[in-house]
Amino acid sequence: MRSRIRKVNLNTNGKNPVYKVILECPNAKELYIHFDYSRTTKTYWPLEVSYDGQHKDAKLAWYTRDVEQMTVNEFLRTIADLINKKYGHNMVE
Repeated sequence: MRSRIRKVNLNTNGKNPVYKVILECPNAKELYIHFDYSRTTKTYWPLEVSYDGQHKDAKLAWYTRDVEQMTVNEFLRTIADLINKKYGHNMVE
């Protein structure tokens, strides 16, 4: 992963964990991602994306493909794994 995590918010109170993260991109821009994990489909889904102050709805594939060279789910799983480890959150199915 080329981006660095700067700020994190993890909410595990609901049925599915919800993540909010601010990343520092390689080109010194900021990427905000609000995403969750669906236990039903066992995948991570972006809910809101903002890049350098511009709202991108829930579209993240352009970034993961061009900058990170991975799929959206792989990218979000990598971020979630780091956050879960930091906060000691176990993804029990």
